[in-house]
Amino acid sequence: MNNAADSASEISPEMRAAESDSGGPRPTIKLNVSYGTSHHEVHLPAQSTFGDVKKLLVNKTGLEPEEQRLFFRGIEKGDNQHLHLEGVKDKSKILLLEGNASKERKLEETRKQNEMSKAFEAIASVRAEVDKLSNRVTAIEVAINGGNKAAEKEFLVLAELLMSQLLKLDSIDAEGEAKLQRKAEVRRVQTLVDKLDSLKARNSNPFINSSSAVKVTTQWETFDSGMESSGTRSDNSPSTKISQDWERFE
Repeated sequence: MNNAADSASEISPEMRAAESDSGGPRPTIKLNVSYGTSHHEVHLPAQSTFGDVKKLLVNKTGLEPEEQRLFFRGIEKGDNQHLHLEGVKDKSKILLLEGNASKERKLEETRKQNEMSKAFEAIASVRAEVDKLSNRVTAIEVAINGGNKAAEKEFLVLAELLMSQLLKLDSIDAEGEAKLQRKAEVRRVQTLVDKLDSLKARNSNPFINSSSAVKVTTQWETFDSGMESSGTRSDNSPSTKISQDWERFE
């Protein structure tokens, strides 16, 4: 009884429609399908096609119909060939082999996974370095807030190190989630550069109001030659801003 129920559940809607058109149910047969070290049973009407067999094997093997090759008595069968006309009977054995389309798909999936793993590792490495640089920028900020001055050389060194990490990010080939992580890290570096510029201005002139401190020119124009003046100079609040095209990382 259970076998009959299983058989009924495996029959596709297309096969049921064919049964209705013919005026009643057709005899159902069981096929034993060998796929590598695995063995599967499928139940379907005797007058079904090998294409129908492939449809039933999708959920069992994970292979799409176009990725399957079915052999009966050592001969590969086409999708439109009917089981009963090819001599297939109840409990007949069918051999399933993986087609080239499936192998190519798996190779491509493996390649993409490897590339994504490499991208994640590269971004993680940059993130760790940026963490260290962020701590150094924070240390300068604490010093300046405490009324102390930082060495001008420290601003130059940090700017160069941040540029180096940005170039590393630019060289990472990333897609999907890795691309989003790379973009987030680029924005993080940009924020640190902005803060460093502001701190450099305050370090040079302690009387500049921190809330209106302006960004000063750093060596970042070597990365993007586009520079725009964001305003005119005034005696009270000098300002110079570098316009950078960060969208190249989008």
